[in-house]
Amino acid sequence: MDEWEYLPTFIKANVKSKDTKAFLKEQLPDVKKPPRYVAESMMPELDELGSQGWELVHMEPVADVGKKGDVLFDGGGRQWSNTYFCVFKRCKAEQVERVAPVYTPGTPAHPRQQSPSVAQPTPPAPQQPSQMGE
Repeated sequence: MDEWEYLPTFIKANVKSKDTKAFLKEQLPDVKKPPRYVAESMMPELDELGSQGWELVHMEPVADVGKKGDVLFDGGGRQWSNTYFCVFKRCKAEQVERVAPVYTPGTPAHPRQQSPSVAQPTPPAPQQPSQMGE
């Protein structure tokens, strides 16, 4: 049975860093100046977590996060937010077999499949029949 580990975290959509601006310029070439809180600004952080094996399983906007990590659900009236509560999961590290990121013939297509090129244990050598009469 698979065992999972989870990562709950908050991610903010915000176009403020130079790296994020450069990323968005490449991703959205037709947009001269993307809105400050455009959702695509979270892509570098989401991609980084994905490259570490984390799969996003839940995401929802939250109105605000307090200094103690508490979440504001209803601030009364209409509210805007650029903060998202996200939950990621991945197989526990000791169970995951890492495979090449690009499929090549002879490698498993799924991390749980064993590559045919992996050496199988050698069966014990057949025992010699004992000499009769000893």
